[in-house]
Amino acid sequence: MTGMMRVPRSRGAFCGLLLILLGAWGGLVPFIGPHFHYAYTPDTSWTYTSGRLLLEILPGAATVLGGLIVLGSRNRPAAMFGAWLAALSGAWFAVGGVLSMLWTSNGASAAGTPVGGIGARVAEQVGFFTGLGVVIAFLAALALGRFAVVGVKEARIVAREQEVREQEVAAEETAAVPATVATPATVATPARGDVSPESPAADDAVAADEAGVPEEDAGAADAGAPSKVKVTS
Repeated sequence: MTGMMRVPRSRGAFCGLLLILLGAWGGLVPFIGPHFHYAYTPDTSWTYTSGRLLLEILPGAATVLGGLIVLGSRNRPAAMFGAWLAALSGAWFAVGGVLSMLWTSNGASAAGTPVGGIGARVAEQVGFFTGLGVVIAFLAALALGRFAVVGVKEARIVAREQEVREQEVAAEETAAVPATVATPATVATPARGDVSPESPAADDAVAADEAGVPEEDAGAADAGAPSKVKVTS
């Protein structure tokens, strides 16, 4: 299960890089746009307002942070958290200007008013807020989809690691089993009729066999015959 939580960094590289670029654009365009007559009021460069902080700087920074997490994380839950952060930031880019009318005193958008002709105002609305937010949310959703799927290569890596782990556990269990004590060999006891080749009875049996006398007769003769004593004067 732990292996399934890992993802290759290449999984979110494309989406993460684009999220970083779009977040940087969303946070910087209100300050550099007036140089190109592409701005909301106040249409002066590097002018700070609370509306720009809430509607552009903070969501832009959150998008950059989410893109960095998606780009560099190898942990699946962490990467998905970065994608969710970027998705919420994109949604705020898209609807934040409209919702800001709830807390402004005159009911106007806190972002200001787009400057220029009709075409310029449409381009500013799309590039500053609505279109930017939609693209960020789309890329974040794409990253979420990629992180939610376990790839074939990842499954193979996890299966290989599981196999190696099982082999290591089996080796440890085998090493933990004590060695079996060898049982001493049992000495065979000769039967009653068996005669050891080195015993005196074996010699008598061999002598009787050479003389043509059966073993029982030879043994009986040896047992019953009196010993002969030779007396010399």
